[in-house]
Amino acid sequence: MRRRVGVIGLGMAATPHAQSLSDLSGRVAVAGGYSPSADRRAAFAARFGLPVVERAEDLLDDPTVSAILLLTPPDTHAALVARCAEAGKHVLLEKPLDATPDGARAVVDVMERAGLTLGVVLQHRFRASAEKLAALLRDGALGAPLSAAVVVRWWRDAAYYAQPGRGMKARDGGGVLLTQAIHTLDLFVSLLGLPRDVVGFARTSGLRPIDTEDVVAAALRYDTGLLATVDATTTAFPGFPERIEIAGTAGSAVLSGDRLEVRLHSGAVIDAGGTDGTLGGGADPMAFSNQHHRAVLADFLDALDAGRPPRVSGREALKVHALIDALLRAAETGAPTTLPKDLLS
Repeated sequence: MRRRVGVIGLGMAATPHAQSLSDLSGRVAVAGGYSPSADRRAAFAARFGLPVVERAEDLLDDPTVSAILLLTPPDTHAALVARCAEAGKHVLLEKPLDATPDGARAVVDVMERAGLTLGVVLQHRFRASAEKLAALLRDGALGAPLSAAVVVRWWRDAAYYAQPGRGMKARDGGGVLLTQAIHTLDLFVSLLGLPRDVVGFARTSGLRPIDTEDVVAAALRYDTGLLATVDATTTAFPGFPERIEIAGTAGSAVLSGDRLEVRLHSGAVIDAGGTDGTLGGGADPMAFSNQHHRAVLADFLDALDAGRPPRVSGREALKVHALIDALLRAAETGAPTTLPKDLLS
C-alpha cells in the first residue's frame, strides 16, 4: 500500500530523508513537511518539490497520515513522540532517541504503550559491507572474537557549531558519542553485543564553544573475555573513515567507512564494499549518498506492512544509548561502570 507520511523538522538532516521519500514515491506520499521556520518550509518546498504545512497539527490531526518522520533536535524528541503517539501515528525518528536517558526510555515506552511502530535512523547497519560482516560473525567465520576496536576520528568545523545549541547538553544531550559516533557504536553493538564493564575518559577540547565531550577514550570488557576499545573525537582534521576492527580466533576483519577487508587463518581473503570514503566524517556532515537512509525508510515501510518491528526499533536503539550512558558515567566518576544484566541477554 502507498502510505501518507508527514515530515516534522526541516533542518540539515532533512536532505537524505527527502531524497529517500522521492526515491520511494511509489510506496509513500508526503502529506507535508513542517518547521516552525517559514524560511525552512519555503526552502524545503523549493528544493524537493514536496508540500509543506504551517502547523504540526495539520499532520498530526490528519487521519490519512499514518506515520511521521521526526527530524527535530534531540531535546524535542520525547515531547514530540508523545504527541505522535497520542495522535496514533507511527514514527521514524532521527537519532538519538532523546537528549537524556530518561527521555530515551520515555520515547520507547510511550510508543509501545500505544501499540505503535517506532523506527530509529541508525543507517550504518544497512551498509552492504556491514551486513556482510554481520553474516560472517553469525556463521563463525572469524571464530571467537578476542579483540576489537571502534575508531571514529572525525572533524567538525566552526561553521557546524555556529547553529545555536549545537554541541550543547541542553539541546543535544551529548557530544561526539551521542551525536556522531552513535552510528558506529550502534553498528558495533549490533555485531558484538554490549559489554559487561566500561572504563573511560572524556573531555571537551576547548577548540569550540561547546559543553559536550569531543574527545573520548575507553575500554570495554565482555563476559566472553572479549576486550575492546573506543576512540572517538570530532577534533581530527580533516576527518577520517570510521572503523570497526575485530580479531578472532580464525581471522580478522576491518570495516573502514563502507569498505570491508577480511583475512582468515585459512588463507581466504574477502574484500567488499566501497572506496573507504569518510561518509560524512569531515567538515561537511552531509557528504554521503542517501542510499542507506532509503534502506532505513524502506525497512520501516516493510515493517508497517508486515506488522513487525523495524530492524532498528526503539527498544533496539536503547542498547547503544545504554553503552553511551555507561561511557559518560565512567568518564564522570573515574570508576568502572557495569551495564545492567537485562541488557546483556
